[in-house]
Amino acid sequence: MRIAIDAHSVGARLGGNETYAINLIEALAAIDQTNLYTLYVTKREAIERFADRWPNFTVKQTLPHTPLVRIPLTLSRELRRYPVDVLHVQYTAPPLAPCPVVTTIHDLAFEHLPETFNRRSWMQLRLTVRRTAQKAAQIITVSEYSRQDISKTYKIRPGRITVTPEAASEKFFPVTDGSELKTIRKTYGIERDYIFSLGSIQPRKNLIRLIEAYSRLRSSSADVKLPQLVLAGKRGWLDNETIHAAERESVAGDIVFTGYVAEEHLNALYSGATCFVYPSYFEGFGLPILEAMQCGSPVIAGNRTSIPEVAGEAALLFDPFDTDSLVAALQRLLGDPDYRATLSAKGLLRASAFSWKTTARLTLEVYERAARAKA
Repeated sequence: MRIAIDAHSVGARLGGNETYAINLIEALAAIDQTNLYTLYVTKREAIERFADRWPNFTVKQTLPHTPLVRIPLTLSRELRRYPVDVLHVQYTAPPLAPCPVVTTIHDLAFEHLPETFNRRSWMQLRLTVRRTAQKAAQIITVSEYSRQDISKTYKIRPGRITVTPEAASEKFFPVTDGSELKTIRKTYGIERDYIFSLGSIQPRKNLIRLIEAYSRLRSSSADVKLPQLVLAGKRGWLDNETIHAAERESVAGDIVFTGYVAEEHLNALYSGATCFVYPSYFEGFGLPILEAMQCGSPVIAGNRTSIPEVAGEAALLFDPFDTDSLVAALQRLLGDPDYRATLSAKGLLRASAFSWKTTARLTLEVYERAARAKA
């Protein structure tokens, strides 16, 4: 087969979409030396990452990066000049793709929570993703929760949707070197023990409630030196509300906003944390949960959408719409070292149950089904 993958997210600091593309491509390269792949990228970083690594992979730059021009015009032109058997995209495909399309739709947050998106992004996704889903030969998603949601929301037969769970990269592991952990704290201005959270600074990540819970915890434990709260991730839509929440709760001095964190620094940040908190209330998967677990960090996470499916019994779950529930979870974990150790051990076992090579094999089967449908 000749397979094209739209990998424009690589190098664009697009969070989960970028992580998915990178890990899937590398896993496909590891298991498949037969099929021919073309990676369509827009960023120099993507060319440097993938060029000349595998003999059956070709990297092509398609510009501009903006999807309103690149997807319907540049990418469509390339596919007509160099025909392929299957095109794999995330969310949005060219409206007149000249080949069968496989689309990965991680979640439908934009359908259910439009207020958490800027208007331009929301309108673009509403206009293009539904159409792509209806026209696609096959749909991939990353959790059973999202599979059911896509089927119900878009009235698509469940058999056209395949779940290919994500996984923590093999690059994640517990860091025990004290000097490395000390260096990472210094790099990001962390002065003592810390609670860690990772995700773009945007409303549905629920960081305002985490800040409120942290403030309440500090007020109720005035005689105890709490760990700092470290919030990592690039700033996104309505991010000022999160920044202002820290100032309003008078805990800004104890909160560190790191901004975007380089991939090579995440291992140590996860490993050095007293615990990892993922308060999001809507996720298609929630990959940072597995990354934290694979680094040995005990995890607290919300109990909505796909998160219980990913975390299993290896995380302390709470109601992400109830601040008191989060306060109680933090109190339990911070006050009980033995329980933290138990969750850490469970998390390592849970993370090991997921593999990008398994994801790649499932994805390759989807490509084959899409190509057969054309034939």
